[in-house]
Amino acid sequence: MGEPDIAIRPYDAATDLKQLSDIWFDASMKAHPFIGEARLLEQRQLIEEDYLPRAQTWVACHEREALGFISLLGNFIGGLFVAPDRQGMGIGRKLVSHALDRQGDLSLEVYIANEQAVRFYTSLGFREVSRRAVDDFGHPFPNAALQLKV
Repeated sequence: MGEPDIAIRPYDAATDLKQLSDIWFDASMKAHPFIGEARLLEQRQLIEEDYLPRAQTWVACHEREALGFISLLGNFIGGLFVAPDRQGMGIGRKLVSHALDRQGDLSLEVYIANEQAVRFYTSLGFREVSRRAVDDFGHPFPNAALQLKV
């Protein structure tokens, strides 16, 4: 399947919350099965009530359908998620490029076990700067901190 025509627009809580929450959950179940569905359901509530409202979020759309999003806290990528059936079409690259154009240098943390994401970020030029043995919730899921400097 080819690359769809993608528009990137600001997040609108009134119309996007449910779609982005669904994308986040579906993509997280695929990328982070080691976390488990129960924990991801708990985290989904935080995404909806805390993270999306606090972050500057950009939505990738095709014909008004949200396909993915990137959420920024300054120059830190708090989340980059693309609907599983739309991955591999360049949507994530476009979202990172959009963020890079606005913020300059970018940083993020990624689960080391999410090898697909680690390869993706490395292919964009991100470099590992540190690691930690636990995630933000104190669970034993190692994370790598990555940076991209322009």
